[in-house]
Amino acid sequence: MLPFLFSVLALAPQDSAPLSEATEECLACHEVAHPGIAADWARSRHARTTPAQALALDPLERRMSADSVPEEMRDVAVGCFECHGLRPDAHPDNVEHFGYRINVVVTPEDCRTCHPVEVEQYANSKKANALPILEENALFSQLVETVTGVHGFAEDGSLVDLGSSDETKNTTCYACHGSRVEVVGHETRNLFGQEVEFPILSNWPNQGVGRINPDGSKGSCSACHARHGFSIEVARKPYTCAQCHLAPDVPAWEVYHESKHGNLFLSEQNDYDWDAVPWKVGVDFKAPTCATCHNALLTTPDGAVIAERTHDFGERLWVRIFGLPYTHPQPENGRTWELRNADGQPLPTSFSGEVATEGLIDAAEQDRREKQMKAICNQCHSSSWSDGHFARLDHAIEQTDRMVLTSTLLMQKAWERGLADPANPFDEPLERTWLAQWLFYANSIRYAAAMGGPDYASFKNGWYELSLGVKKLERALEDAGDD
Repeated sequence: MLPFLFSVLALAPQDSAPLSEATEECLACHEVAHPGIAADWARSRHARTTPAQALALDPLERRMSADSVPEEMRDVAVGCFECHGLRPDAHPDNVEHFGYRINVVVTPEDCRTCHPVEVEQYANSKKANALPILEENALFSQLVETVTGVHGFAEDGSLVDLGSSDETKNTTCYACHGSRVEVVGHETRNLFGQEVEFPILSNWPNQGVGRINPDGSKGSCSACHARHGFSIEVARKPYTCAQCHLAPDVPAWEVYHESKHGNLFLSEQNDYDWDAVPWKVGVDFKAPTCATCHNALLTTPDGAVIAERTHDFGERLWVRIFGLPYTHPQPENGRTWELRNADGQPLPTSFSGEVATEGLIDAAEQDRREKQMKAICNQCHSSSWSDGHFARLDHAIEQTDRMVLTSTLLMQKAWERGLADPANPFDEPLERTWLAQWLFYANSIRYAAAMGGPDYASFKNGWYELSLGVKKLERALEDAGDD
């Protein structure tokens, strides 16, 4: 075992923490079988810090929110067994593995051992509920099936919809939203001359933000804190968010990349202290990243708290600007399929833009959140600058909602005239024009107004395309003889 320990720990900082006997045994094999994983972990904070050391830090500097951990974990590194050996009776994916009971999938409920506040915050978020948001909402499920479905020919030569496979969904929508991972059987493999049993997992691999795990928990911490380093630096950099928040439907990365903040980040990121906790504005970083505005613990240079850490990434937002036809107040929790609009649909607004009366935050909470976000902006900008920026965002929201309403009224006329079948509002060419109006173009304009990407508000999936879409819908009605 010693040759392994020297080879891997040579990659780690000199202050590496002591290892438990179980983790040493894990590493003895996995350094050979998975050297990349072993090396990644060896460089991590988990490898060089014990929970006891973490608990001794000033509360503002802690990266763990638990007040205590199991005694056997206190004075050793958070290693293989410390994560993969937790709560074995709660894991259907648990197997007997060379004398230890090991879980294949580490879940948020395991991370809760050291990070209970973060897990609880995340569990209430839209991200943690991202899969049921698609599965439990009939309209969203229909959109997924329509967009990812395979088309083929029937025996009579007609074109038919053959539906969407789990494999296709797992490489498209569910890759970000998450999939349902369940134990569906077991198989035996020969490892080092021994027969070892492993679970067979459905829809695996998947690290989507709303993955349903074998133990029933929701989410994957590694979606942002990539295995096995679980680096705060990786989570804070916008490249991580850019895995899913991309054009055309969620153009956060492209808009940020084009913005002044993005320009400064790309130019000066090597001068940032990405590992500092708390994150001091003007000292540890200059221009904000996604994490700055949405979830990081921020303080002034002298330690005054500007914003508390949160792992509910919608907690600081007052208005929801993407994913649905119209903007609306943020939902009270991530179970958005429970919302009902005036027409009884599981949506926060009706097709005419009327906002649901229940399940969304009220005006007072919206005002509180907007002021909190402005407080972050005001660390680098004057209040007049921030007020002017937010006023422009309000105007963009009002104008794009108006254009989506115009598009929707035109689409409703098309449905009434039989130019498309509203039973599936997403499958026909005219309906795709309407869909792009709000799913792509209105979203781009709102993101550009929120983050400062002028070309995304104009020509790159912005006003040019939004106005063209209105004309396409209008022309379709004219060509059909609408008066």
